[in-house]
Amino acid sequence: MHKIKRALFKNALRRLENNPALALLGPRQVGKSTLALDIVQHYPKSLYLDLERPDERQKVLSDPERFFELHKDKLICLDEIQRLPEVFTYLRSRIDRSKRNAQLLILGSASRDLIQQSSETLAGRISYLEISPFTFEELTPIQSIYERWIKGGYPRAYLATNDLTSYEWREDYIQTFLERDLPQLGFSIPSTRLYRLWQMLAHSHGQLLNKQKLAASLGVTNNTVNNYIDILEQTFLIRRLNPYHTNLKKRLIKSPKIYIRDSGLLHTLLRLESIDDLLGHPVIGTSFEGLVIENLLPLFPRYAASFYRDSNGNELDLILEKGNERIAIEIKATTTPTLEKGFWNSLKVVKPTKTFVVCQCNEPFPGKDGIQFTNLLDMVHRFK
Repeated sequence: MHKIKRALFKNALRRLENNPALALLGPRQVGKSTLALDIVQHYPKSLYLDLERPDERQKVLSDPERFFELHKDKLICLDEIQRLPEVFTYLRSRIDRSKRNAQLLILGSASRDLIQQSSETLAGRISYLEISPFTFEELTPIQSIYERWIKGGYPRAYLATNDLTSYEWREDYIQTFLERDLPQLGFSIPSTRLYRLWQMLAHSHGQLLNKQKLAASLGVTNNTVNNYIDILEQTFLIRRLNPYHTNLKKRLIKSPKIYIRDSGLLHTLLRLESIDDLLGHPVIGTSFEGLVIENLLPLFPRYAASFYRDSNGNELDLILEKGNERIAIEIKATTTPTLEKGFWNSLKVVKPTKTFVVCQCNEPFPGKDGIQFTNLLDMVHRFK
Protein backbone atom coordinates (compact mmCIF):
# COMPACT_ATOMS: atom_id res chain seq x y z
CA MET A 1 0.00 0.00 0.00
CA HIS A 2 1.33 3.46 -0.94
CA LYS A 3 2.59 5.33 2.13
CA ILE A 4 0.02 8.13 1.67
CA LYS A 5 -2.80 5.66 1.19
CA ARG A 6 -1.54 3.84 4.27
CA ALA A 7 -1.69 7.10 6.24
CA LEU A 8 -5.24 7.71 5.00
CA PHE A 9 -6.12 4.11 5.87
CA LYS A 10 -4.78 4.54 9.40
CA ASN A 11 -6.64 7.82 9.79
CA ALA A 12 -9.89 6.11 8.77
CA LEU A 13 -9.31 3.21 11.19
CA ARG A 14 -8.58 5.65 14.03
CA ARG A 15 -11.81 7.50 13.38
CA LEU A 16 -13.80 4.26 13.31
CA GLU A 17 -12.23 3.13 16.57
CA ASN A 18 -13.48 6.33 18.20
CA ASN A 19 -16.85 6.76 16.50
CA PRO A 20 -19.85 4.54 15.72
CA ALA A 21 -19.86 5.72 12.09
CA LEU A 22 -17.44 7.11 9.52
CA ALA A 23 -18.36 8.82 6.25
CA LEU A 24 -15.87 8.92 3.38
CA LEU A 25 -16.95 11.80 1.19
CA GLY A 26 -15.59 13.10 -2.09
CA PRO A 27 -16.25 13.24 -5.82
CA ARG A 28 -16.67 10.09 -7.85
CA GLN A 29 -13.62 8.20 -9.09
CA VAL A 30 -11.14 9.37 -6.45
CA GLY A 31 -10.63 6.00 -4.71
CA LYS A 32 -13.25 6.01 -1.94
CA SER A 33 -14.38 2.46 -2.73
CA THR A 34 -10.80 1.15 -2.87
CA LEU A 35 -10.08 2.63 0.55
CA ALA A 36 -13.37 1.27 1.91
CA LEU A 37 -12.57 -2.25 0.72
CA ASP A 38 -9.20 -2.07 2.47
CA ILE A 39 -10.97 -0.99 5.67
CA VAL A 40 -13.57 -3.75 5.37
CA GLN A 41 -10.83 -6.37 4.96
CA HIS A 42 -9.32 -5.13 8.23
CA TYR A 43 -12.47 -6.15 10.12
CA PRO A 44 -13.14 -9.92 10.34
CA LYS A 45 -16.84 -9.23 10.69
CA SER A 46 -17.88 -6.83 7.97
CA LEU A 47 -20.22 -6.42 5.02
CA TYR A 48 -19.79 -4.27 1.92
CA LEU A 49 -22.76 -3.21 -0.25
CA ASP A 50 -22.51 -1.24 -3.48
CA LEU A 51 -25.76 0.72 -3.56
CA GLU A 52 -25.24 1.50 -7.25
CA ARG A 53 -26.42 -2.07 -7.85
CA PRO A 54 -30.21 -2.61 -7.60
CA ASP A 55 -29.80 -6.08 -6.08
CA GLU A 56 -27.57 -4.68 -3.32
CA ARG A 57 -30.03 -1.87 -2.55
CA GLN A 58 -32.84 -4.40 -2.35
CA LYS A 59 -31.00 -6.34 0.35
CA VAL A 60 -31.48 -3.34 2.61
CA LEU A 61 -34.81 -2.04 1.34
CA SER A 62 -36.76 -5.29 1.53
CA ASP A 63 -36.72 -5.22 5.35
CA PRO A 64 -34.28 -2.63 6.80
CA GLU A 65 -34.88 -3.45 10.46
CA ARG A 66 -34.32 -7.15 9.84
CA PHE A 67 -31.24 -6.43 7.72
CA PHE A 68 -29.53 -4.36 10.43
CA GLU A 69 -30.52 -6.80 13.15
CA LEU A 70 -29.13 -9.70 11.14
CA HIS A 71 -25.79 -7.92 10.79
CA LYS A 72 -25.70 -6.12 14.15
CA ASP A 73 -22.23 -7.44 15.06
CA LYS A 74 -20.62 -6.35 11.79
CA LEU A 75 -19.10 -3.23 10.30
CA ILE A 76 -21.54 -2.42 7.52
CA CYS A 77 -20.22 -0.46 4.55
CA LEU A 78 -22.78 1.29 2.35
CA ASP A 79 -21.18 2.66 -0.82
CA GLU A 80 -22.86 5.61 -2.63
CA ILE A 81 -25.22 6.27 0.27
CA GLN A 82 -27.05 9.03 -1.60
CA ARG A 83 -28.69 6.26 -3.67
CA LEU A 84 -30.59 5.11 -0.58
CA PRO A 85 -31.56 8.18 1.48
CA GLU A 86 -34.47 6.39 3.15
CA VAL A 87 -32.10 4.12 5.05
CA PHE A 88 -31.02 6.94 7.37
CA THR A 89 -34.26 6.50 9.28
CA TYR A 90 -32.92 3.19 10.59
CA LEU A 91 -29.26 4.04 11.11
CA ARG A 92 -29.55 6.08 14.30
CA SER A 93 -31.56 3.43 16.16
CA ARG A 94 -29.15 0.73 15.01
CA ILE A 95 -26.17 2.72 16.29
CA ASP A 96 -27.79 3.59 19.60
CA ARG A 97 -28.88 0.03 20.28
CA SER A 98 -25.45 -1.48 19.64
CA LYS A 99 -23.59 1.16 21.67
CA ARG A 100 -20.21 0.41 20.13
CA ASN A 101 -17.81 2.06 17.71
CA ALA A 102 -16.99 0.90 14.17
CA GLN A 103 -20.58 0.00 13.28
CA LEU A 104 -21.06 1.84 10.02
CA LEU A 105 -18.92 3.02 7.10
CA ILE A 106 -20.76 5.09 4.49
CA LEU A 107 -19.45 6.50 1.22
CA GLY A 108 -20.96 9.44 -0.62
CA SER A 109 -20.27 11.62 -3.63
CA ALA A 110 -21.73 14.71 -1.99
CA SER A 111 -20.96 16.83 1.06
CA ARG A 112 -22.40 16.32 4.50
CA ASP A 113 -24.72 19.29 3.90
CA LEU A 114 -26.13 17.75 0.73
CA ILE A 115 -26.52 14.36 2.37
CA GLN A 116 -28.69 16.04 4.97
CA GLN A 117 -30.02 12.86 6.49
CA SER A 118 -26.63 11.84 7.84
CA SER A 119 -25.82 15.19 9.41
CA GLU A 120 -29.28 15.38 11.02
CA THR A 121 -29.77 11.75 12.00
CA LEU A 122 -26.23 10.82 13.02
CA ALA A 123 -25.11 14.06 14.66
CA GLY A 124 -22.59 13.26 17.38
CA ARG A 125 -22.21 9.70 16.13
CA ILE A 126 -20.35 10.13 12.86
CA SER A 127 -16.94 11.38 11.73
CA TYR A 128 -16.34 12.78 8.24
CA LEU A 129 -13.23 12.25 6.12
CA GLU A 130 -12.94 13.91 2.72
CA ILE A 131 -11.15 11.98 -0.03
CA SER A 132 -9.80 14.21 -2.79
CA PRO A 133 -8.13 13.60 -6.16
CA PHE A 134 -4.38 12.95 -6.10
CA THR A 135 -2.34 15.72 -4.53
CA PHE A 136 1.39 16.29 -4.95
CA GLU A 137 1.88 14.80 -1.49
CA GLU A 138 0.63 11.49 -2.88
CA LEU A 139 2.56 11.69 -6.14
CA THR A 140 6.04 12.64 -4.95
CA PRO A 141 8.60 11.96 -6.24
CA ILE A 142 6.86 13.14 -9.39
CA GLN A 143 8.31 13.21 -12.89
CA SER A 144 6.70 16.43 -13.99
CA ILE A 145 4.61 19.07 -12.28
CA TYR A 146 3.16 19.86 -15.69
CA GLU A 147 1.64 16.40 -16.13
CA ARG A 148 -0.31 16.66 -12.86
CA TRP A 149 -1.18 20.27 -13.65
CA ILE A 150 -2.69 19.65 -17.09
CA LYS A 151 -4.30 16.25 -16.39
CA GLY A 152 -5.59 16.93 -12.89
CA GLY A 153 -5.67 14.56 -9.95
CA TYR A 154 -8.40 12.04 -10.74
CA PRO A 155 -6.54 8.72 -10.81
CA ARG A 156 -7.72 7.59 -14.26
CA ALA A 157 -7.09 11.02 -15.76
CA TYR A 158 -3.62 11.37 -14.25
CA LEU A 159 -2.55 7.79 -15.01
CA ALA A 160 -3.78 7.91 -18.62
CA THR A 161 -1.04 7.06 -21.10
CA ASN A 162 -1.29 10.37 -22.97
CA ASP A 163 -2.95 13.78 -22.88
CA LEU A 164 -5.71 12.84 -25.34
CA THR A 165 -6.83 9.76 -23.40
CA SER A 166 -6.85 11.79 -20.20
CA TYR A 167 -8.81 14.61 -21.86
CA GLU A 168 -11.42 12.20 -23.23
CA TRP A 169 -11.85 10.58 -19.80
CA ARG A 170 -12.45 14.00 -18.25
CA GLU A 171 -14.99 14.86 -20.97
CA ASP A 172 -16.87 11.66 -20.17
CA TYR A 173 -16.65 12.41 -16.45
CA ILE A 174 -18.29 15.81 -16.91
CA GLN A 175 -21.04 14.36 -19.10
CA THR A 176 -21.74 11.53 -16.65
CA PHE A 177 -21.98 13.97 -13.75
CA LEU A 178 -24.48 16.16 -15.59
CA GLU A 179 -26.62 13.41 -17.10
CA ARG A 180 -26.52 10.67 -14.45
CA ASP A 181 -25.10 11.79 -11.11
CA LEU A 182 -27.21 14.93 -10.70
CA PRO A 183 -30.56 13.16 -11.28
CA GLN A 184 -29.49 10.45 -8.82
CA LEU A 185 -28.97 13.17 -6.22
CA GLY A 186 -32.54 14.32 -6.81
CA PHE A 187 -31.88 17.41 -8.95
CA SER A 188 -33.91 18.08 -12.09
CA ILE A 189 -31.66 20.74 -13.58
CA PRO A 190 -31.26 21.01 -17.36
CA SER A 191 -27.79 19.56 -17.98
CA THR A 192 -27.03 22.08 -20.74
CA ARG A 193 -27.74 25.01 -18.42
CA LEU A 194 -25.55 23.72 -15.61
CA TYR A 195 -22.80 22.94 -18.12
CA ARG A 196 -22.94 26.52 -19.39
CA LEU A 197 -22.64 27.82 -15.83
CA TRP A 198 -19.76 25.43 -15.14
CA GLN A 199 -17.96 26.71 -18.23
CA MET A 200 -18.55 30.34 -17.24
CA LEU A 201 -17.11 29.60 -13.80
CA ALA A 202 -14.08 28.05 -15.50
CA HIS A 203 -13.57 31.24 -17.50
CA SER A 204 -13.73 33.23 -14.25
CA HIS A 205 -11.60 30.72 -12.31
CA GLY A 206 -9.76 32.47 -9.47
CA GLN A 207 -11.80 35.63 -9.87
CA LEU A 208 -14.50 37.24 -7.73
CA LEU A 209 -17.94 35.67 -8.02
CA ASN A 210 -20.37 37.89 -9.94
CA LYS A 211 -23.78 36.24 -9.57
CA GLN A 212 -25.60 39.06 -11.33
CA LYS A 213 -23.49 38.67 -14.48
CA LEU A 214 -23.88 34.89 -14.46
CA ALA A 215 -27.64 35.12 -13.93
CA ALA A 216 -28.03 37.57 -16.80
CA SER A 217 -26.02 35.31 -19.13
CA LEU A 218 -28.10 32.26 -18.22
CA GLY A 219 -31.44 34.07 -18.13
CA VAL A 220 -32.18 32.99 -14.55
CA THR A 221 -32.40 34.67 -11.14
CA ASN A 222 -29.53 35.30 -8.75
CA ASN A 223 -31.03 32.75 -6.37
CA THR A 224 -31.05 30.11 -9.09
CA VAL A 225 -27.38 30.77 -9.86
CA ASN A 226 -26.59 30.54 -6.15
CA ASN A 227 -28.43 27.20 -5.93
CA TYR A 228 -26.49 25.84 -8.91
CA ILE A 229 -23.19 26.97 -7.41
CA ASP A 230 -24.15 25.33 -4.11
CA ILE A 231 -24.68 22.03 -5.94
CA LEU A 232 -21.32 22.20 -7.70
CA GLU A 233 -19.64 23.10 -4.42
CA GLN A 234 -21.33 20.37 -2.43
CA THR A 235 -20.38 17.75 -5.00
CA PHE A 236 -16.70 18.78 -4.60
CA LEU A 237 -16.37 20.26 -8.09
CA ILE A 238 -15.82 23.93 -7.25
CA ARG A 239 -14.40 25.79 -4.27
CA ARG A 240 -15.71 29.05 -2.90
CA LEU A 241 -12.86 30.85 -1.12
CA ASN A 242 -14.21 33.50 1.21
CA PRO A 243 -12.64 36.92 1.74
CA TYR A 244 -10.59 37.72 4.82
CA HIS A 245 -12.27 39.85 7.46
CA THR A 246 -10.54 42.20 9.85
CA ASN A 247 -11.74 44.47 12.61
CA LEU A 248 -9.91 47.38 11.05
CA LYS A 249 -12.03 49.91 9.17
CA LYS A 250 -10.92 48.78 5.74
CA ARG A 251 -13.11 48.69 2.65
CA LEU A 252 -12.70 44.99 2.03
CA ILE A 253 -14.13 43.00 -0.87
CA LYS A 254 -17.07 40.88 0.30
CA SER A 255 -17.53 38.56 -2.69
CA PRO A 256 -15.87 35.12 -2.62
CA LYS A 257 -13.51 33.79 -5.25
CA ILE A 258 -14.50 30.75 -7.30
CA TYR A 259 -12.14 27.93 -8.29
CA ILE A 260 -12.68 24.73 -10.27
CA ARG A 261 -11.19 22.34 -7.74
CA ASP A 262 -9.49 19.93 -10.15
CA SER A 263 -7.09 21.51 -12.64
CA GLY A 264 -7.78 18.78 -15.18
CA LEU A 265 -11.52 19.49 -15.18
CA LEU A 266 -10.78 23.21 -15.43
CA HIS A 267 -8.69 22.67 -18.55
CA THR A 268 -11.31 20.38 -20.07
CA LEU A 269 -14.04 22.98 -19.54
CA LEU A 270 -11.75 25.50 -21.25
CA ARG A 271 -10.86 23.01 -24.03
CA LEU A 272 -7.14 23.01 -23.21
CA GLU A 273 -5.82 19.58 -24.15
CA SER A 274 -2.07 19.91 -23.55
CA ILE A 275 0.46 21.87 -21.54
CA ASP A 276 1.25 23.87 -24.69
CA ASP A 277 -2.40 24.96 -24.87
CA LEU A 278 -2.26 26.02 -21.22
CA LEU A 279 1.01 27.93 -21.50
CA GLY A 280 -0.47 30.16 -24.17
CA HIS A 281 -3.78 30.80 -22.40
CA PRO A 282 -4.70 33.78 -20.17
CA VAL A 283 -5.91 31.39 -17.44
CA ILE A 284 -2.41 30.05 -16.75
CA GLY A 285 -1.87 32.30 -13.71
CA THR A 286 -5.14 31.51 -11.96
CA SER A 287 -4.90 27.86 -13.02
CA PHE A 288 -1.60 27.58 -11.14
CA GLU A 289 -3.14 29.49 -8.24
CA GLY A 290 -5.97 26.97 -7.96
CA LEU A 291 -3.52 24.07 -8.26
CA VAL A 292 -1.49 25.40 -5.33
CA ILE A 293 -4.54 26.07 -3.18
CA GLU A 294 -6.00 22.58 -3.72
CA ASN A 295 -2.69 20.96 -2.87
CA LEU A 296 -2.04 23.04 0.23
CA LEU A 297 -5.44 23.07 1.94
CA PRO A 298 -5.39 19.31 2.77
CA LEU A 299 -2.17 19.97 4.70
CA PHE A 300 -3.98 22.49 6.94
CA PRO A 301 -7.23 20.66 7.83
CA ARG A 302 -8.16 22.77 10.86
CA TYR A 303 -7.12 26.16 9.49
CA ALA A 304 -9.54 28.83 8.28
CA ALA A 305 -8.75 29.65 4.64
CA SER A 306 -9.45 33.00 2.97
CA PHE A 307 -7.99 35.61 0.63
CA TYR A 308 -7.40 39.32 1.20
CA ARG A 309 -8.47 42.08 -1.17
CA ASP A 310 -9.54 45.65 -0.51
CA SER A 311 -11.16 48.29 -2.69
CA ASN A 312 -7.75 49.68 -3.67
CA GLY A 313 -6.69 46.40 -5.24
CA ASN A 314 -4.30 45.32 -2.49
CA GLU A 315 -4.41 41.54 -2.39
CA LEU A 316 -3.04 38.29 -0.91
CA ASP A 317 -3.98 35.02 -2.60
CA LEU A 318 -4.33 32.80 0.47
CA ILE A 319 -4.44 33.30 4.23
CA LEU A 320 -4.42 30.32 6.62
CA GLU A 321 -5.34 30.92 10.26
CA LYS A 322 -5.46 28.81 13.40
CA GLY A 323 -5.22 30.31 16.86
CA ASN A 324 -2.43 32.89 16.87
CA GLU A 325 -0.85 31.54 13.68
CA ARG A 326 -1.53 33.39 10.44
CA ILE A 327 0.18 32.22 7.24
CA ALA A 328 0.11 34.46 4.16
CA ILE A 329 0.72 32.86 0.76
CA GLU A 330 1.17 34.69 -2.54
CA ILE A 331 1.07 32.51 -5.67
CA LYS A 332 2.91 33.29 -8.91
CA ALA A 333 3.09 31.08 -12.01
CA THR A 334 6.49 32.47 -13.01
CA THR A 335 10.01 31.35 -12.09
CA THR A 336 11.11 34.86 -11.09
CA PRO A 337 8.11 36.52 -9.40
CA THR A 338 7.81 40.26 -8.89
CA LEU A 339 6.00 41.44 -5.78
CA GLU A 340 3.86 44.52 -6.35
CA LYS A 341 3.05 47.33 -3.94
CA GLY A 342 -0.38 45.81 -3.25
CA PHE A 343 1.29 42.72 -1.77
CA TRP A 344 3.32 44.77 0.70
CA ASN A 345 0.30 46.91 1.62
CA SER A 346 -1.70 43.76 2.34
CA LEU A 347 0.98 42.38 4.65
CA LYS A 348 0.75 45.55 6.77
CA VAL A 349 -2.96 44.86 7.34
CA VAL A 350 -2.92 41.08 7.72
CA LYS A 351 0.29 40.96 9.82
CA PRO A 352 1.06 37.27 9.15
CA THR A 353 3.34 35.21 11.36
CA LYS A 354 4.80 33.54 8.24
CA THR A 355 4.80 34.60 4.61
CA PHE A 356 5.50 32.46 1.55
CA VAL A 357 5.61 33.18 -2.16
CA VAL A 358 4.87 29.95 -4.04
CA CYS A 359 6.21 30.12 -7.58
CA GLN A 360 7.94 27.87 -10.12
CA CYS A 361 11.48 28.46 -8.91
CA ASN A 362 13.81 25.45 -8.92
CA GLU A 363 15.03 25.90 -5.34
CA PRO A 364 13.63 27.80 -2.33
CA PHE A 365 15.36 31.06 -1.45
CA PRO A 366 14.84 33.76 1.18
CA GLY A 367 13.47 37.23 0.44
CA LYS A 368 13.47 40.41 2.47
CA ASP A 369 11.51 40.80 5.73
CA GLY A 370 11.55 37.05 6.35
CA ILE A 371 9.56 36.15 3.24
CA GLN A 372 10.30 32.68 1.84
CA PHE A 373 10.19 32.05 -1.91
CA THR A 374 9.50 28.41 -2.66
CA ASN A 375 7.94 25.99 -5.14
CA LEU A 376 4.87 23.84 -4.65
CA LEU A 377 6.72 20.56 -4.04
CA ASP A 378 8.91 22.13 -1.38
CA MET A 379 5.85 23.68 0.25
CA VAL A 380 4.15 20.28 0.37
CA HIS A 381 7.24 18.65 1.89
CA ARG A 382 7.57 21.46 4.39
CA PHE A 383 4.10 21.02 5.86
CA LYS A 384 3.09 17.41 5.25
